[in-house]
Amino acid sequence: MTRKHSHRFVSLARLVACAALGSAPALQTAHAEQAAAHSEVVERVVAVVNDDAVFLSELRRRSAPFLEQVALAADAKERRERIKQLYQHFLNQLVDEQLIEQTARKSSVSVSSLEVDQAIENVRTQNSLEREAFWAAVKQQGFTEKQYREDVRKQLLRLKVTNQRVRSRINVNDEAVKDEYDERVRAARRHQRFHALHIFLPLPPVASATDVAKTMKAAHDLHQGLTADTFESVMAKTSGGDLGWLDQGDLPEELEAVLLGLEPGQISEPVRGPSGVHVFLLRERQAGGAAIPPFAEAKDTIYRELLDKAMSRQQDLFIAELRRAAVIVVKP
Repeated sequence: MTRKHSHRFVSLARLVACAALGSAPALQTAHAEQAAAHSEVVERVVAVVNDDAVFLSELRRRSAPFLEQVALAADAKERRERIKQLYQHFLNQLVDEQLIEQTARKSSVSVSSLEVDQAIENVRTQNSLEREAFWAAVKQQGFTEKQYREDVRKQLLRLKVTNQRVRSRINVNDEAVKDEYDERVRAARRHQRFHALHIFLPLPPVASATDVAKTMKAAHDLHQGLTADTFESVMAKTSGGDLGWLDQGDLPEELEAVLLGLEPGQISEPVRGPSGVHVFLLRERQAGGAAIPPFAEAKDTIYRELLDKAMSRQQDLFIAELRRAAVIVVKP
Protein backbone atom coordinates (compact mmCIF):
# COMPACT_ATOMS: atom_id res chain seq x y z
CA MET A 1 0.00 0.00 0.00
CA THR A 2 1.17 3.51 -0.74
CA ARG A 3 1.87 5.61 2.28
CA LYS A 4 1.33 9.34 2.25
CA HIS A 5 4.34 11.30 3.37
CA SER A 6 3.12 14.83 2.77
CA HIS A 7 2.54 15.36 6.49
CA ARG A 8 6.31 15.11 6.96
CA PHE A 9 6.89 18.28 4.90
CA VAL A 10 6.75 21.81 6.27
CA SER A 11 3.13 22.57 7.09
CA LEU A 12 1.69 25.33 4.94
CA ALA A 13 -0.78 26.19 7.69
CA ARG A 14 2.23 26.81 9.91
CA LEU A 15 3.93 28.79 7.15
CA VAL A 16 0.98 31.13 6.90
CA ALA A 17 0.66 31.41 10.68
CA CYS A 18 4.34 32.23 11.06
CA ALA A 19 4.11 34.84 8.33
CA ALA A 20 1.20 36.49 10.11
CA LEU A 21 3.17 36.53 13.37
CA GLY A 22 6.26 38.00 11.74
CA SER A 23 5.39 41.59 12.64
CA ALA A 24 4.32 40.89 16.22
CA PRO A 25 6.34 42.93 18.77
CA ALA A 26 7.16 39.90 20.93
CA LEU A 27 8.44 37.99 17.92
CA GLN A 28 10.56 40.97 16.88
CA THR A 29 12.01 40.96 20.41
CA ALA A 30 12.90 37.28 20.08
CA HIS A 31 14.61 37.93 16.74
CA ALA A 32 16.54 40.83 18.26
CA GLU A 33 17.66 38.79 21.26
CA GLN A 34 18.74 35.95 19.00
CA ALA A 35 20.77 38.34 16.86
CA ALA A 36 22.29 40.10 19.87
CA ALA A 37 23.32 36.82 21.47
CA HIS A 38 25.38 35.92 18.37
CA SER A 39 26.12 39.34 16.86
CA GLU A 40 29.85 38.83 17.17
CA VAL A 41 29.81 35.51 15.28
CA VAL A 42 29.46 35.45 11.50
CA GLU A 43 29.97 31.73 10.98
CA ARG A 44 31.36 28.77 12.87
CA VAL A 45 31.11 25.01 13.15
CA VAL A 46 28.65 23.90 15.84
CA ALA A 47 29.12 20.14 15.39
CA VAL A 48 31.15 17.60 13.46
CA VAL A 49 29.51 14.36 12.41
CA ASN A 50 32.23 11.91 11.41
CA ASP A 51 33.99 14.13 8.82
CA ASP A 52 31.09 16.49 8.02
CA ALA A 53 30.50 19.86 9.67
CA VAL A 54 27.25 21.43 10.86
CA PHE A 55 27.35 25.24 10.65
CA LEU A 56 25.81 27.89 12.88
CA SER A 57 24.18 29.63 9.91
CA GLU A 58 22.16 26.51 9.08
CA LEU A 59 21.19 26.06 12.72
CA ARG A 60 19.96 29.67 12.86
CA ARG A 61 18.06 29.31 9.60
CA ARG A 62 16.39 26.12 10.74
CA SER A 63 15.37 27.70 14.06
CA ALA A 64 14.10 31.00 12.68
CA PRO A 65 10.58 29.92 11.60
CA PHE A 66 9.85 28.73 15.14
CA LEU A 67 10.79 31.85 17.03
CA GLU A 68 7.13 32.63 17.70
CA GLN A 69 7.39 29.93 20.38
CA VAL A 70 10.20 31.92 22.00
CA ALA A 71 8.15 35.11 21.78
CA LEU A 72 5.57 33.69 24.19
CA ALA A 73 8.07 33.92 27.08
CA ALA A 74 7.37 36.74 29.52
CA ASP A 75 10.96 37.87 30.18
CA ALA A 76 14.38 37.92 28.55
CA LYS A 77 15.85 35.14 30.72
CA GLU A 78 13.09 32.72 29.80
CA ARG A 79 13.33 33.71 26.13
CA ARG A 80 17.07 32.98 26.16
CA GLU A 81 16.40 29.58 27.72
CA ARG A 82 13.81 28.81 25.08
CA ILE A 83 16.21 29.83 22.32
CA LYS A 84 18.77 27.45 23.81
CA GLN A 85 16.24 24.60 23.83
CA LEU A 86 15.17 25.43 20.28
CA TYR A 87 18.77 25.38 19.09
CA GLN A 88 19.43 22.06 20.81
CA HIS A 89 16.37 20.51 19.15
CA PHE A 90 17.43 21.59 15.67
CA LEU A 91 21.07 20.76 16.27
CA ASN A 92 20.01 17.18 16.97
CA GLN A 93 17.94 17.25 13.80
CA LEU A 94 20.87 18.53 11.73
CA VAL A 95 23.16 15.86 13.15
CA ASP A 96 20.61 13.19 12.20
CA GLU A 97 20.41 14.65 8.69
CA GLN A 98 24.17 14.40 8.29
CA LEU A 99 24.05 10.76 9.36
CA ILE A 100 21.32 10.10 6.80
CA GLU A 101 23.27 11.89 4.05
CA GLN A 102 26.35 9.82 4.84
CA THR A 103 24.37 6.58 4.83
CA ALA A 104 22.70 7.55 1.55
CA ARG A 105 26.07 8.14 -0.11
CA LYS A 106 27.33 4.75 1.02
CA SER A 107 24.14 3.07 -0.23
CA SER A 108 23.92 5.08 -3.49
CA VAL A 109 20.48 6.42 -2.51
CA SER A 110 19.43 9.77 -3.96
CA VAL A 111 16.38 11.98 -4.55
CA SER A 112 15.70 13.41 -7.99
CA SER A 113 14.47 16.91 -8.79
CA LEU A 114 11.30 15.35 -10.17
CA GLU A 115 10.59 13.66 -6.84
CA VAL A 116 11.05 16.96 -5.03
CA ASP A 117 8.71 18.69 -7.52
CA GLN A 118 6.04 16.03 -7.00
CA ALA A 119 6.31 16.23 -3.22
CA ILE A 120 5.99 20.02 -3.19
CA GLU A 121 3.04 19.83 -5.58
CA ASN A 122 1.33 17.39 -3.20
CA VAL A 123 1.79 19.79 -0.28
CA ARG A 124 0.50 22.72 -2.34
CA THR A 125 -2.63 20.98 -3.60
CA GLN A 126 -3.46 19.45 -0.21
CA ASN A 127 -3.38 22.95 1.28
CA SER A 128 -5.51 24.33 -1.59
CA LEU A 129 -3.05 27.07 -2.48
CA GLU A 130 -2.26 28.50 -5.87
CA ARG A 131 1.43 28.37 -6.78
CA GLU A 132 1.96 32.09 -6.25
CA ALA A 133 0.31 32.02 -2.82
CA PHE A 134 2.25 28.88 -1.88
CA TRP A 135 5.65 30.37 -2.60
CA ALA A 136 4.63 33.66 -0.99
CA ALA A 137 3.86 31.76 2.23
CA VAL A 138 7.20 29.97 2.01
CA LYS A 139 9.03 33.28 1.51
CA GLN A 140 7.18 35.01 4.35
CA GLN A 141 8.36 32.31 6.73
CA GLY A 142 11.95 33.08 5.82
CA PHE A 143 12.64 30.32 3.32
CA THR A 144 13.89 30.88 -0.18
CA GLU A 145 12.59 28.48 -2.81
CA LYS A 146 16.02 26.85 -2.94
CA GLN A 147 16.08 26.34 0.83
CA TYR A 148 12.58 24.92 0.91
CA ARG A 149 13.35 22.51 -1.92
CA GLU A 150 16.48 21.38 -0.11
CA ASP A 151 14.52 20.74 3.09
CA VAL A 152 12.01 18.64 1.15
CA ARG A 153 14.85 16.74 -0.53
CA LYS A 154 16.35 15.92 2.87
CA GLN A 155 13.02 14.65 4.17
CA LEU A 156 12.52 12.46 1.12
CA LEU A 157 16.05 11.14 1.45
CA ARG A 158 15.43 10.23 5.08
CA LEU A 159 12.32 8.32 4.07
CA LYS A 160 14.17 6.48 1.31
CA VAL A 161 17.14 5.52 3.48
CA THR A 162 15.10 4.44 6.48
CA ASN A 163 12.61 2.53 4.33
CA GLN A 164 15.49 0.68 2.70
CA ARG A 165 17.11 -0.15 6.01
CA VAL A 166 14.16 -0.87 8.31
CA ARG A 167 11.28 -2.04 6.11
CA SER A 168 12.42 -5.66 6.41
CA ARG A 169 12.17 -5.39 10.20
CA ILE A 170 8.46 -4.63 10.06
CA ASN A 171 5.80 -7.31 9.86
CA VAL A 172 2.21 -6.12 10.12
CA ASN A 173 0.17 -9.24 9.34
CA ASP A 174 -3.56 -9.89 9.06
CA GLU A 175 -3.70 -11.22 12.61
CA ALA A 176 -2.26 -7.99 14.02
CA VAL A 177 -4.76 -5.93 12.01
CA LYS A 178 -7.68 -8.06 13.24
CA ASP A 179 -6.47 -7.88 16.85
CA GLU A 180 -6.28 -4.09 16.61
CA TYR A 181 -9.74 -3.92 15.06
CA ASP A 182 -11.20 -6.13 17.81
CA GLU A 183 -9.59 -3.97 20.47
CA ARG A 184 -11.07 -0.83 18.90
CA VAL A 185 -14.47 -2.46 18.73
CA ARG A 186 -14.28 -3.40 22.41
CA ALA A 187 -13.16 0.12 23.35
CA ALA A 188 -15.98 1.72 21.34
CA ARG A 189 -18.55 -0.55 22.87
CA ARG A 190 -17.75 0.13 26.49
CA HIS A 191 -20.63 1.30 28.65
CA GLN A 192 -23.16 -0.66 26.65
CA ARG A 193 -26.06 -2.89 27.56
CA PHE A 194 -26.45 -6.40 26.21
CA HIS A 195 -29.46 -8.66 25.83
CA ALA A 196 -27.94 -12.12 25.91
CA LEU A 197 -28.88 -15.77 26.31
CA HIS A 198 -26.51 -18.48 27.42
CA ILE A 199 -26.12 -22.21 27.46
CA PHE A 200 -24.50 -23.07 30.78
CA LEU A 201 -22.78 -26.25 31.88
CA PRO A 202 -21.79 -26.02 35.57
CA LEU A 203 -18.53 -27.25 37.07
CA PRO A 204 -18.14 -28.76 40.54
CA PRO A 205 -17.09 -26.27 43.24
CA VAL A 206 -13.63 -27.82 43.27
CA ALA A 207 -13.17 -28.86 39.66
CA SER A 208 -10.33 -31.13 38.60
CA ALA A 209 -8.60 -30.88 35.25
CA THR A 210 -10.62 -33.91 34.16
CA ASP A 211 -13.87 -32.20 35.17
CA VAL A 212 -12.97 -29.10 33.17
CA ALA A 213 -11.95 -31.13 30.11
CA LYS A 214 -15.17 -33.18 30.15
CA THR A 215 -17.36 -30.09 30.56
CA MET A 216 -15.56 -28.19 27.78
CA LYS A 217 -15.97 -31.20 25.47
CA ALA A 218 -19.69 -31.36 26.26
CA ALA A 219 -20.01 -27.62 25.50
CA HIS A 220 -18.18 -28.01 22.18
CA ASP A 221 -20.45 -30.93 21.28
CA LEU A 222 -23.51 -28.74 21.93
CA HIS A 223 -21.91 -25.91 19.95
CA GLN A 224 -21.60 -28.07 16.84
CA GLY A 225 -24.31 -27.07 14.37
CA LEU A 226 -25.79 -24.53 16.80
CA THR A 227 -27.64 -21.60 15.18
CA ALA A 228 -29.54 -18.59 16.44
CA ASP A 229 -32.79 -20.41 15.56
CA THR A 230 -31.92 -23.59 17.47
CA PHE A 231 -30.17 -21.88 20.38
CA GLU A 232 -33.17 -21.65 22.72
CA SER A 233 -34.19 -25.29 22.27
CA VAL A 234 -30.65 -26.43 23.15
CA MET A 235 -30.51 -23.91 25.99
CA ALA A 236 -33.66 -25.39 27.51
CA LYS A 237 -31.83 -28.70 28.03
CA THR A 238 -29.08 -27.05 30.12
CA SER A 239 -28.84 -24.81 33.17
CA GLY A 240 -28.69 -21.72 30.94
CA GLY A 241 -31.40 -19.21 30.15
CA ASP A 242 -32.21 -15.67 29.08
CA LEU A 243 -29.91 -13.28 30.95
CA GLY A 244 -32.07 -10.29 30.02
CA TRP A 245 -30.40 -6.87 29.72
CA LEU A 246 -26.93 -6.69 31.23
CA ASP A 247 -24.89 -3.56 31.91
CA GLN A 248 -21.16 -3.61 31.50
CA GLY A 249 -19.65 -4.78 34.75
CA ASP A 250 -22.49 -7.19 35.51
CA LEU A 251 -20.48 -10.16 34.26
CA PRO A 252 -16.91 -11.23 35.05
CA GLU A 253 -14.39 -9.54 32.77
CA GLU A 254 -13.54 -12.67 30.78
CA LEU A 255 -17.22 -13.27 29.96
CA GLU A 256 -17.94 -9.62 29.20
CA ALA A 257 -15.03 -9.59 26.75
CA VAL A 258 -16.74 -12.37 24.80
CA LEU A 259 -20.01 -10.40 24.53
CA LEU A 260 -18.11 -7.26 23.45
CA GLY A 261 -16.76 -9.20 20.49
CA LEU A 262 -20.15 -10.42 19.27
CA GLU A 263 -22.59 -8.88 16.83
CA PRO A 264 -26.34 -9.32 17.41
CA GLY A 265 -27.33 -12.81 16.29
CA GLN A 266 -23.82 -14.24 16.74
CA ILE A 267 -22.99 -17.21 18.98
CA SER A 268 -19.79 -17.38 20.98
CA GLU A 269 -17.37 -20.26 21.30
CA PRO A 270 -17.56 -22.09 24.64
CA VAL A 271 -15.88 -20.01 27.33
CA ARG A 272 -15.07 -20.93 30.91
CA GLY A 273 -16.43 -18.72 33.65
CA PRO A 274 -15.97 -18.82 37.44
CA SER A 275 -18.55 -21.58 37.96
CA GLY A 276 -18.92 -23.31 34.61
CA VAL A 277 -18.77 -23.15 30.84
CA HIS A 278 -20.91 -20.73 28.83
CA VAL A 279 -22.01 -20.41 25.22
CA PHE A 280 -23.56 -16.99 24.55
CA LEU A 281 -26.05 -15.76 21.99
CA LEU A 282 -26.20 -11.96 21.71
CA ARG A 283 -29.74 -10.84 20.93
CA GLU A 284 -29.42 -7.06 21.06
CA ARG A 285 -27.01 -4.32 21.98
CA GLN A 286 -27.77 -0.78 23.10
CA ALA A 287 -25.51 2.26 22.65
CA GLY A 288 -21.98 2.45 21.31
CA GLY A 289 -20.48 0.70 18.36
CA ALA A 290 -22.99 1.98 15.81
CA ALA A 291 -20.38 4.06 13.99
CA ILE A 292 -17.78 1.29 13.82
CA PRO A 293 -17.32 0.21 10.20
CA PRO A 294 -17.18 -3.49 9.35
CA PHE A 295 -13.75 -5.07 9.43
CA ALA A 296 -13.64 -5.34 5.64
CA GLU A 297 -13.96 -1.55 5.37
CA ALA A 298 -11.62 -0.69 8.25
CA LYS A 299 -8.77 -3.13 7.72
CA ASP A 300 -6.83 -1.13 5.11
CA THR A 301 -6.85 2.00 7.27
CA ILE A 302 -5.80 0.03 10.35
CA TYR A 303 -3.03 -1.65 8.36
CA ARG A 304 -1.63 1.72 7.27
CA GLU A 305 -1.81 3.09 10.82
CA LEU A 306 -0.03 0.07 12.29
CA LEU A 307 2.56 0.22 9.51
CA ASP A 308 3.21 3.93 10.12
CA LYS A 309 3.53 3.35 13.86
CA ALA A 310 5.93 0.45 13.39
CA MET A 311 7.91 2.36 10.77
CA SER A 312 8.24 5.41 13.02
CA ARG A 313 9.54 3.27 15.87
CA GLN A 314 12.03 1.48 13.62
CA GLN A 315 13.21 4.78 12.15
CA ASP A 316 13.96 6.08 15.65
CA LEU A 317 15.88 2.88 16.44
CA PHE A 318 17.79 3.14 13.15
CA ILE A 319 18.84 6.74 13.84
CA ALA A 320 19.95 5.68 17.32
CA GLU A 321 22.07 2.93 15.75
CA LEU A 322 23.68 5.44 13.38
CA ARG A 323 24.47 7.76 16.29
CA ARG A 324 26.10 4.97 18.30
CA ALA A 325 28.31 4.05 15.36
CA ALA A 326 29.29 7.67 14.55
CA VAL A 327 31.84 10.10 15.95
CA ILE A 328 29.83 13.19 16.88
CA VAL A 329 31.55 16.24 18.36
CA VAL A 330 29.40 19.18 19.47
CA LYS A 331 31.31 22.45 19.63
CA PRO A 332 30.67 24.72 22.66
